[in-house]
Order: sequence, then C-alpha cells, then structure tokens
Amino acid sequence: MKFPGKRKSKHYFPVSAENRQSLDNCYSKPHKVFIVGIDQLIVDIEIKIDREFLEGNELKAGESVVLPDEKIEYLYNYAKENNLIAGEYAGGAVGNTLHNYSVLADDISVALGSISKNIQVGDYAFKYICTTNSHVDLSNLMPCDGPMARALCFVTEDGERTFAIGKGIMNELKPEFIPEDVVSRAGALLITTFLLRDKNSPMYASTLKAVEIAKANDVPVVLSMGTGHLVSEMKDFLFDFIKDNVTVVAMNENEAKFWLNEEDPLLAGQKALEFTDLVLLTVGASGLYICGHVDEEAARETKDKIHSKSLPMYNQFEYSRAMRRADCRNSKKIYTHINPFMGGPGRVENTNGAGDAALAALLHDIASNKYHREMVPNSPKHQNQFLTYSSIHQISKYANRSSYEVLSQNSPRLSRGLPEKEDSLEESYWEL
Repeated sequence: MKFPGKRKSKHYFPVSAENRQSLDNCYSKPHKVFIVGIDQLIVDIEIKIDREFLEGNELKAGESVVLPDEKIEYLYNYAKENNLIAGEYAGGAVGNTLHNYSVLADDISVALGSISKNIQVGDYAFKYICTTNSHVDLSNLMPCDGPMARALCFVTEDGERTFAIGKGIMNELKPEFIPEDVVSRAGALLITTFLLRDKNSPMYASTLKAVEIAKANDVPVVLSMGTGHLVSEMKDFLFDFIKDNVTVVAMNENEAKFWLNEEDPLLAGQKALEFTDLVLLTVGASGLYICGHVDEEAARETKDKIHSKSLPMYNQFEYSRAMRRADCRNSKKIYTHINPFMGGPGRVENTNGAGDAALAALLHDIASNKYHREMVPNSPKHQNQFLTYSSIHQISKYANRSSYEVLSQNSPRLSRGLPEKEDSLEESYWEL
C-alpha cells in the first residue's frame, strides 16, 4: 500500500513518541488491503459534437439517458462515418474510480460485474481489459453471453458531457457472483445509483446483497451519485437507502441540488450529513468540499485562516479526521473547501472522470487507515474509531490534485501516479 501523497515520514509514523513504532518491517508482510467496486462494465466512446446534434437527437445536454441498442448503433455509426470519435476507453464511474485508486495506491482493487464470455482481439471487452490498470482484479467478473455496454460520451465545445448508454449485458450480474469472502474483507465497497435504477434486474439484487455483506462486516459503503436526472427520479428511494446503508456519498453540485433541493454547497453538505457520515461534493470550477463528523474530543482546529460563507467559521475544525457519526459520543460536523489546484488546467476540453479521480483519492485514504490500523493497532492514531487516515483538509488537497491530473491529461482515467513532489507547491502542502 502506497500511502496518500508524499509527506515527511515524521508526520506519518513518528517513532520517538510512546507506543509508536516504525512500519519499515511491516511492508513485507503478506497482508493486503483493497477496495471492491460493483460496476456496469462499459466502454466510453468519446465523440466531439455540437449542441445542434444533441437537440436533433433529443439528447439533453449534461444528462445521461439509456437508449435502445439500435439507436446507440445508429449514433455510433454516424460518428464513425464522420470522423467524430476522439477515442474509445474503458469507462463507468466505478470502473474509473477503481482504476484510479490502483494507480494512486499502487495496489489491488477488485471489480465485480458482467463481461462478455467470448472475448476477441479488438472488441469492446478486449479494450476494457487492455485499458484497465493491472492492479484491478477482474477475476471475479461474471462471464455472460452478449455484448459489452457502450456509453457514447458527446462532448460539446464548452466541455459539457452528455451520455447515451446502450445497456448490453451490464445489468446481468447475478447475486451468486458476489464473493462474500472478498466483500467482507474489503477496505470499502463502492457502488453507484446506476446499479439501483432497475429493481427487476439481477444487478439490483446483487448490489443489495453486497451492501448487506459490507454492513455485516463493518465495511464502509460508498455511493457515487449518478446524474441529476437519475437522482431526481430516485430521490425518495435515496433518502432511505443512504440513511440505512451508506457511509460516504460522492456527488457534484447538480446532483446535490436534485437530491437535497439546495444549491449552496455548504448547506447541501450540512443536509447530507443528516443521512450519511462523510460527503465529497465537487463543484466544478469552484473546487470541492468535504463534509464529515468527528467526536468533539477528537476535533482539531485549523491552523489556517478561518472562513465564513453560508456557514460561519465553517472550516474551524478542518484539521480533524472524519469518523462515523455512530462512533462519536458527541458528534460535531466538520467542513473544508479547496479551490482547483493551480486554478485548474489552462484549457479543459473534457471534465469526464474528474470526480472519479477525487473519489479515488478519498478511498485511498480510507483504505490506508484500515491498513495502518491492522499493522499498528496500538498506535495513538487509532485511539478513536476514525474513518480516514488524514484530516479532511489534507484529503481535500489530495483529491483536488488527483482531479487536476485527470483534467489536464484529457482522459477519464489516470495514466500515471502523481509526482512525489512539485516545485509549484510549498513545503507545507506535503505535511499534515
């Protein structure tokens, strides 16, 4: 397990304090911490298009719709004949996040889903495997007759993404292919609202089974929201499902608006914390927010400037590590905000995958906390039952930097890990 960011070793595992010990001898132990994600395995086909084309084909800009396979084939052939296809990549919000996690952590993640039984060189299943990080374990996928799902990602001149999805076999994962021994040992279970859209599909039943296994074994359940349109459709269901099952919610400001009827990101985060323990809220050109809970006795005040917006002094305790509300004797809500790294890339051609990269960084920190707790259970870092290894302030920096990397390389997946150190960042960036 590579730990999040590159920070001075004294900030990780100081050995001078009582009960603290070095992890130098632990890394060689045959112990693995990993995350598991359930996904509708899908291939993203990026297409450069204008808004007139979207309107002519009854596609709403910025939304995601499921279309019949015949319509998808028509749109794909049109784009191919007119040389509009910019690239074909392994995709899916969960798939992107697992790939990015394995790049950042340089360690294992496990993908669950259905894939074509007969794979040929050059087909969509082949492309999915070839463009997924080798640390992503695909051995638990369910082989299935039929074609891989396709997501046509229409990118307009302003960088807005609109998805048209052909389902193929993406919802065919059966409950018996959920490996209980894998899910029960995971550092986190990652799901998305797309898995819960069709209550009559095998995928819905499989997702509920995995969630129940995770809950029974104290594995954090992480929910990545779908598009605003989907959240609006599932709004009432989501309130109950999240309150009963979900530890972490990841969403953007549009999804937060549809779910919580709140446009202000801080107030949206505050509302969301009534239903879940930790919130990652991305707000595009305004950066991202992380909102969570901590026990009052474990709260740490920031050493940075205090800020007030819709919530006064909202970042006062941003140096705190997040906890589940149920693990707090007296819970306190904590918030942090960060603007885009270096103002964001000079030119953003495609925002696809930026939120997935931010979530991968957060998951890396959660998994690192489990790893450290199992390796050094007597460490003072685990006197409280923390959910994260780092403060939410530090995690925001890591998530922010990961998003920037995806945006700057114009690809939904990280092609390389983050640099160990950068001249553009002052020394304090790499410290706790």
